[in-house]
Amino acid sequence: MVKATNTKDDIRRMAKEENVKFLRLMFTDLFGTIKNVEVPISQLGKLLDNKLMFDGSSIDGFVRIEESDMYLYPDLSTWMIFPWSTERGKIARVICEVYTTDGKPFEGDPRNNLIRVLDDMRKAGFTDFNIGPEPEFFLFKMDENGKPTTELNDKGSYFDMAPMDLGENCRREIVLTMEDMGFDVEAAHHEVAPGQHEIDFKYADALTAADNIQTFKLVVKTIARKYGLYATFMPKPLAGINGSGMHLNMSLFHDQGNAFYDAKGNMELSEDAFHFLGGLLKHARSFTAICNPIVNSYKRLVPGYEAPVYVAWSGSNRSPLIRVPNSRGLSTRLELRSVDPAANPYLAIAAVLEAGLDGLRNQLAPREAVDRNIYRMDASERQENHITNLPDTLHNALKDLAADDVMRGAMGEHLFQSFIEAKTLEYDSYRTQVSQWERDQYLELY
Repeated sequence: MVKATNTKDDIRRMAKEENVKFLRLMFTDLFGTIKNVEVPISQLGKLLDNKLMFDGSSIDGFVRIEESDMYLYPDLSTWMIFPWSTERGKIARVICEVYTTDGKPFEGDPRNNLIRVLDDMRKAGFTDFNIGPEPEFFLFKMDENGKPTTELNDKGSYFDMAPMDLGENCRREIVLTMEDMGFDVEAAHHEVAPGQHEIDFKYADALTAADNIQTFKLVVKTIARKYGLYATFMPKPLAGINGSGMHLNMSLFHDQGNAFYDAKGNMELSEDAFHFLGGLLKHARSFTAICNPIVNSYKRLVPGYEAPVYVAWSGSNRSPLIRVPNSRGLSTRLELRSVDPAANPYLAIAAVLEAGLDGLRNQLAPREAVDRNIYRMDASERQENHITNLPDTLHNALKDLAADDVMRGAMGEHLFQSFIEAKTLEYDSYRTQVSQWERDQYLELY
């Protein structure tokens, strides 16, 4: 998606020419949930003058009720008219940053936080951090009341075609809608598990990529409902089959080009690439809580279902946490394979960038690449190769996060404290539940 450079006059003109009647002002809360304030087009002038106010106390992780007034500052480059419309006119969206009443960026806004980390990156001498996401999702049938069921819409598998893949028409319309909205879709196909799909779109700078992920989720859910289906980005909705990931392909740039590429380097990778990789590996267990932020995330991160569970890297092997795809030159990149689509993209991207920058600042060197299938190693072999595990529960991931000052800095104090508190409560709520599995396993035995 090409980033627009809209002026206020451009916005006014497009709104008039396209008969826009409503504005959807989007922002993202602590948990990555898209929030929006919808206002009539008559409020456009107020929005463009940064005078639209909303109640921040009602948003998770924002502020207390006694300091609730907040402002939405629009990022004019994100102006977009939805391809779907009502009989009364079209709806346009613009992604906003949250500001306090004294005109300062609100520290609890995940988008503001990513902007801050990107500023730190530029101060370190780099110009861009590009992200190419690979989000996966499931399509489930809905019941007669419009509620999602756990009944899959097909029995297809990797790259299957119709009629096996009954979600093909839905997926095709998602792609066409995304293209209408300016996305450059590179691939769309059925994934390994029944009912599971993947749509890949072109990389973008980190902030635009995070915006694109949020827009993508909105489009997928909207189009799925047109087909009587429910799209979920829950990492592991069903036991016994693969879960959904969102691999992040990342590359760092400076004035001379791709900072990860060196034609004369080992594997044609630069020292910067290896130091960035070293930072990712050092902080992997800590940023797992951010990149895999819900209890269910850890049902995906288990051996046997293709998700990475071991902290290691390789140039070809797909079992470690980080892979270095074969492309070189401007396309040189690192692929982090643990991230899942429940992650808040603004927080996840800020975390991995800060981890890499820490590697650059301290010239951290990664251990040797692991080019064997780690899933086939026993525990002693993994220990000999200095391969550690990712956290196996949200509780353990939070303990690693809480002890990592670099990740604290990546989130900022407000987001860090709010995240730890909210996720600790989430895990406490989960561990007090009694599941059907436990009743089936123990009720008659004991």
